[in-house]
Amino acid sequence: MKRSFPTNLLYSILALAGLAILGFMAYVVAAFTGGMLFYGPLALVVASGLAVLSVFSIFGLFSRKVRRMILAAFAGICVLTAAGHEIRQAYVNSLAEVREPEVELFDYAPFEANTKAASLDHKASYQLTEQLPRLDGATALYPLYSAFAQAVYPQGNYTPYIEKDGTDFVVCTSTSEAYKRLITGQADIIFAAAPSAAQTKEAKLAGRELKLTPIGREAFVFFVNKRNPVDSLTVEQIKDIYSGTVTNWKEVGGKKASIRAFQRAENSGSQTKLQKIMEDRQLMAPPKENVADVMSGIISLTASYRNFNNALGFSFLFYASQMNASDEIKLLAIDQVPPSKETIRSGEYPLAVEFYAVTAGSTNPNIEPFLDWILSAEGQELVEKTGYTPLK
Repeated sequence: MKRSFPTNLLYSILALAGLAILGFMAYVVAAFTGGMLFYGPLALVVASGLAVLSVFSIFGLFSRKVRRMILAAFAGICVLTAAGHEIRQAYVNSLAEVREPEVELFDYAPFEANTKAASLDHKASYQLTEQLPRLDGATALYPLYSAFAQAVYPQGNYTPYIEKDGTDFVVCTSTSEAYKRLITGQADIIFAAAPSAAQTKEAKLAGRELKLTPIGREAFVFFVNKRNPVDSLTVEQIKDIYSGTVTNWKEVGGKKASIRAFQRAENSGSQTKLQKIMEDRQLMAPPKENVADVMSGIISLTASYRNFNNALGFSFLFYASQMNASDEIKLLAIDQVPPSKETIRSGEYPLAVEFYAVTAGSTNPNIEPFLDWILSAEGQELVEKTGYTPLK
């Protein structure tokens, strides 16, 4: 029985409403499962396609055979698109990442049975029993100041993570958070790279003066996929890449491929060092990764380093070569000088940096004696044993 036009129109409206609800539900599910950036739009495309096919069917447009062929082709395209996305995502997930959450800090916690924290072969000449300075700092430096605590603090359970009771003395929150805690008086000493301009300004506004005590030296390093034929860059080439002047590896002796130059979070120690290297050059915007959030939409964040064949990343030598080492990345020489403890010590490596014990006016009476001990032969021995380069 042939339906009238108003009936067909009503069926079309109902079909479109149902598919709209289905598309919205798929969009929400995709968002909660972390796939909104791909599956959200795909769900809307599928719903729209099915809506069009429903209208074709309701109004009897085209023959049944043609409609089935259109449906089959549409379904095939959607399936192939999803399969291609999943294959690419599996490849991306297999790539090496250099980011802080991969490091298990408990492996370096002081006084643990199998701790990786370095130790002296004798009892330290300086010992603390009370009024322990509260320590915090960069992830890459946690093994070092954990070793300091293990040498001079009373034996106990020192978790690297902040507990609710606030009694932790040797924690690790990251460079940016450690500076905040130091400025607000929640930490007495932090171990980190030099502060950014923003962190210095924040301290000044809070009426705090940051005192930087150099305690060791380290190499700021750049790395690429091990299959990248480039083995060395000059400081000037790094500036050109990170200012956007050089955009292809072919321009610096590599294969023809766009350079994906990753950056780190603002106010992190390594990002601050990159900004200082750039001097008066404008640092280009970093690669972004879009993070889907149901409440706030699409949020763009600085993308974590992924070891694509055309990727370029940076960190500090100890972190990249020991704490978070990967056989799939290659550390680059800078101005033909490879990063190593020997080239740091000799002064040959052009991107060698000092790292610091930073204070901000704490009234704890043990801070200065503790810093004096860190600069002593015993403290500098732990700098060496941990994997860094001592000052002398």
